[in-house]
Order: sequence, then C-alpha cells, then structure tokens
Amino acid sequence: MTFDWDFTLSILPSLAAATRVTIAVTLVAFTLALLGGLGLAVLLRMPVWVCLPVAASIEFIRSTPLLVQIFAAYFLLPELGVMFDPFTTGALVLGLHYACYVAQVFRGAIDGVPRGQWEAAAALGLRRGGILALVILPQAVPPAIPPLGNYLVAMFKDVPMLAAITLVELMYTANRIAAEKFLYVEPMTLVGLIYLVISLAAAFAIRRVEQHFAPARSPTGD
Repeated sequence: MTFDWDFTLSILPSLAAATRVTIAVTLVAFTLALLGGLGLAVLLRMPVWVCLPVAASIEFIRSTPLLVQIFAAYFLLPELGVMFDPFTTGALVLGLHYACYVAQVFRGAIDGVPRGQWEAAAALGLRRGGILALVILPQAVPPAIPPLGNYLVAMFKDVPMLAAITLVELMYTANRIAAEKFLYVEPMTLVGLIYLVISLAAAFAIRRVEQHFAPARSPTGD
C-alpha cells in the first residue's frame, strides 16, 4: 500500500478546521476545570458538613468513566429539559471531570504553604478570603503548574471521545473522511502527527512557564 500524498494534501484544510475545534474545546474546558477545581479545593477546606458531600462527589466523578459521563450529559440532560449543543456539552463534561483532579492539585499546593503564612496574614488583619487570594494562592500556584500542565495535555488527548456525541473535532473529521474515501492510513497518520506536534508544543510551553515561576536559587544552592 502506497501513501497517497495528493489525497493527504487535499484533506489538510478539513483537518486544520477540525483541529481548531479541538483546541477551542480544550481551552474552554481547561478554563472551567481551573475555576471549578479551585472552587472545589476551597470547599474541601470548609467544615465537615460541607467538605464531605464535596469529597464524595469528587470521588464519584473520578471513579466513573469519562465516556459514560459524556453520554449521560448528552442523552439524559435533554430528558430533564436541559439542551446543549455538542461543543457546550463536551466542554462542560470535560471541565467538570478534570476539575475533580485539579481540585486535589490545588488542595495539595495550598496545604504546602507554611501555616505561618496564614497566621502572619491574619495578624495583619486580613480576612480568610483575602489571605487565600492575596497571600496563599500566589505561593501555591507555581508548584501546581507541572501537574496542571499534565492535565491540560491529557484533556487535549481526551477530546476525541467527544466524537461519540457528534462534535466535529479532529478524530470525528478523520473518521468521516476515511469512511467516505475508504482510505484510512492518510487521515489517521495526519491525526497522530497533529496530536504529537501540539502535545509536544504544549509540554514545551508548560516547562517554560514552570521555569518562569520557579523560585530563584542562590549560587550556594540554599
């Protein structure tokens, strides 16, 4: 079997358009995951009557397959009168799913800030919300960047699951082209290369961000 370069070039525009959809849903979902994860992390530090239901919900979502959650949202929510298009549904489900993982990242990063920082800020008269926003989070975010970056790349690679609810993303488009032309090698090869290039670029960017926020070390290594 020979690789058809003319066919490969002809499908590039369609795959490029689908790639934009894949990136867009990833960015929207990751923004939701960051905001939702931060909110859940704060709730996990609340009194037991608040944190226990939140912790149970997080474990439930983390313990069920993402694809099941996608199907449930897309097919069951309309039965309750809630209608979303595939893009919105996919972004919401991915965002909620990964928020449960991001919450643990933020919680661990917040717990890693020395207790003395809380006490010193409280002694200056800051309220709990102000302490968290102005003192704790700026110190907690840098160590959280590497795991958050890993989840961003993982989310990007999970977007093909949204083809199950007819989101016209990269994998959905490649499958449709392959089924129409009965040529599978070229579109699937391109999809693999596109995912590889974008994932490597994202990993490189994450490392640069991590280096930017890394604490400076003295020449003695202290």
